[in-house]
Amino acid sequence: MTKHKTLSLLACQLEIPPTADAAARDRHLAASAEKVRVQLNAEKADLVVLPELSSIDYSREAFDNLDEISEPLNGASFQTWRSVALEFGVYVSYSFARRDTAGTFISIAVVAPDGTLVGHYDKLHMCQYGASMEKEYFDAGDRVFTFSINDFTISPIICYDIRIPELARVLTLKHGVELILHCGAYYRDESFKTWHAFATARAMENQIFLLSLNRAGKTWGNSVFCGPWMDENSPPVRFADTREEFRYLTVDKEQLLNVREKYTFLADRLTDYDLL
Repeated sequence: MTKHKTLSLLACQLEIPPTADAAARDRHLAASAEKVRVQLNAEKADLVVLPELSSIDYSREAFDNLDEISEPLNGASFQTWRSVALEFGVYVSYSFARRDTAGTFISIAVVAPDGTLVGHYDKLHMCQYGASMEKEYFDAGDRVFTFSINDFTISPIICYDIRIPELARVLTLKHGVELILHCGAYYRDESFKTWHAFATARAMENQIFLLSLNRAGKTWGNSVFCGPWMDENSPPVRFADTREEFRYLTVDKEQLLNVREKYTFLADRLTDYDLL
């Protein structure tokens, strides 16, 4: 008999203080790692997930200091989360400001239980409205990144990426992604109340699991975990409005397959809509 496949997530709606310099960034990384260690000592997980730019403050003040607080792939963030991955035998998905000779990027990297770097993703779409000013500081990525745990195909996307439906569609149809890690820095500006509608639509139209993870704080919060089908009997999992929260979530292969078998709108697509 085939073993029932599940994936356990520890989703960290983490509070992030001002990080004006590398020393402040590194203190925050150390404190964040200790918070995650407390959770993993109490209950294990397959994958730890952190929000967008989980290593630094999302602010103009921080971005003005990117010369100091941005990092290479093997920088302070990697070293911090590598130690957690090795200690607990867990994957960790974390986000940081990455800089190399090609530019400066809002990135997500994944480290494996053996301490190796699985890969990284650079945010494709830069947000430039409301409280966001990313086009002034960051360069756009040019490729997707997928990885596998427990026979689940997973891909990270970042914040504003959720509002571009083609990305999630391509990940689902072309790359077989079953779980999207949508890590954000959603500030309570005029667009904040629209964010969940995009997250739930991406999950249901592609019949996938989607974790939409924000940072904590009085102007942040409200993360949400979406299943491949949601209704009044199967609502999304909603996090605290503002406070820091660590939640264990389960991704279930049988649930995904059953939803796709019962509700066949993904399978009922036409081969080519350009012909219309």
